Amino acid sequence: MLRTIIRLAGRRIAPGGSDARLSVLMYHRVLSRPDPLLPGQMHAALFDTHMRALRTHFNCLPLGEAVARLREGTLPPRAACVTFDDGYRDNVEVALPILHRHGVPAIFFIATGFLDGGRMFNDTVIEAIRGATVPRLDLSDLDVGSLPLSSLEQRRAAISACLKAAKYRRFDVRHSFVAELARRSSAQLPNDLMMDSSQVNILAAAGMEIGAHTVHHPILLNIDEDNARHEIVDSKRQLEILTGRPVTLFAYPNGIPGIDYGATHVAMVREAGFRAAVSTAVGVSRPGTDLHQLPRFTPWDRTAARFVLRLLRNCAISQPKFV
Repeated sequence: MLRTIIRLAGRRIAPGGSDARLSVLMYHRVLSRPDPLLPGQMHAALFDTHMRALRTHFNCLPLGEAVARLREGTLPPRAACVTFDDGYRDNVEVALPILHRHGVPAIFFIATGFLDGGRMFNDTVIEAIRGATVPRLDLSDLDVGSLPLSSLEQRRAAISACLKAAKYRRFDVRHSFVAELARRSSAQLPNDLMMDSSQVNILAAAGMEIGAHTVHHPILLNIDEDNARHEIVDSKRQLEILTGRPVTLFAYPNGIPGIDYGATHVAMVREAGFRAAVSTAVGVSRPGTDLHQLPRFTPWDRTAARFVLRLLRNCAISQPKFV
């Protein structure tokens, strides 16, 4: 019954050809098992459910091919792509075998500055609070307040407060903030969350696409234009040297149009030689969508039916606004 409903609904709201809709799914981490501290994080069993449903009900394409066919007007009905941001080690160790099992292609957007032992600011916040050995973190002088840590709920609230406080601070100020948070937590922080260089090549050798995601994952609107250009161009160059292959697809860090990046950055991405780029504006791509500002969709449903129905619903929403 569900298959019939999806097929009939898909003909109307997710057709192919000159009126096609392209759904681009966005993932970050895929944990081997659920995380009690962060129960909303994607994990292997749920990702397996998503990929099985996606392969059954949608036509899965590599992003590069999908972009070309969107431009040509030759996309199949219910076209979909899978993307990963940042370059987490579990993408290789956990997600890649699941992708292979279901025959789903994917692209991995790598922030090159975190390869080989680096750690993103948000993970420093999460792991500092997860591993904190103190009952309370007093961050009043950092404009966050005094945060109790006696329960999982309190630690979740502390993580949320610190991420909110840190995200849009100037890049160097954000770095200092999270370093001080880590120091006060007295936590032992992991240095193996991100891929090493060899794992990027494992993905490429497995037939997966590699895309650029800047070097240090800054909010592009929070840094000057020269630094933004270097972040964009250098990530492309580093990945091409590493893989020996052209890197022609890009993902804007954080990716909200007009808040995280602007029209100047879209022009930089074009000038750098990227054929297409993805944002985090919610929606689907249609003929005429700016190929350097493709919208994406973050799935969170816990059952296959809800996951597929939400994807179809996403195909029907209005076109998002871009810069």
